[in-house]
Amino acid sequence: MKESQIVSGNRNRSLHRAVEILQAFRPGSDLHGNGELAERTGLSRATVSRLAQTLVDCGMLERDRRQRAYRLAPLVLSLAHAMRTGSPVLAAAGPLIRKEAERRKVNVGLAAADRDEMVYLESVRYSGRVSWRNVVAGQRVPMELTSLGRAYLAAAPEDRRKELFAQFRAHRSSRWTALSREILSAIEQVRQQGYCCASWQPEVVAIATPIVIPDYPIYVLNMSTSGDVAAQDFVRDLNKPLLDLASRIRNAIVVR
Repeated sequence: MKESQIVSGNRNRSLHRAVEILQAFRPGSDLHGNGELAERTGLSRATVSRLAQTLVDCGMLERDRRQRAYRLAPLVLSLAHAMRTGSPVLAAAGPLIRKEAERRKVNVGLAAADRDEMVYLESVRYSGRVSWRNVVAGQRVPMELTSLGRAYLAAAPEDRRKELFAQFRAHRSSRWTALSREILSAIEQVRQQGYCCASWQPEVVAIATPIVIPDYPIYVLNMSTSGDVAAQDFVRDLNKPLLDLASRIRNAIVVR
């Protein structure tokens, strides 16, 4: 192996770059050529071309020759399915989430952090009115704007939180002063009350709490609803059920 392929932390440079290419594919942007992938990843077109062909050979991408572009291949979906069905965390939390969502007739989700976003691991939608945001497992939401992300930030190590704040400041510079106040207020609310509230989409109110277990990633549980529901009423009625559910999920994960 060439020394140039090794980066800090004993990571393989080529593998790291290939993952960057895979992460460039998101819902609504499912087909990319070499130029688009280079722009999204910051890699050279030559590097993208070489790694994309390797990913095609490995079955992770498929090439659309007519449009001279790539899309994710079925193997990626197979890996996602293996992750969901093989996750002991989802096996423990899933039944509790579904039962509580049906009982309360609210949306309940479990998420984890990936870079500066939160990724839903489970999402059960039971709101009284169908929202235009149909959240499903695997969907990403902004960390800095959502109750999920702010609850995560409250539980994250200080050095990680500072790193993320620097990223938020860089791409939200025009409104960072006000946004940082909101985030810090949410972090304090989690520390004082165990949960925080946010309403980053029209007519959607959500509360979230972190689930911290030694030797596990930080998970975040949320409850949300859409429609003409007063935020203060929703928070008042659901904060205790949210914290109780988080406790049950934590215990279920620990005893597995």
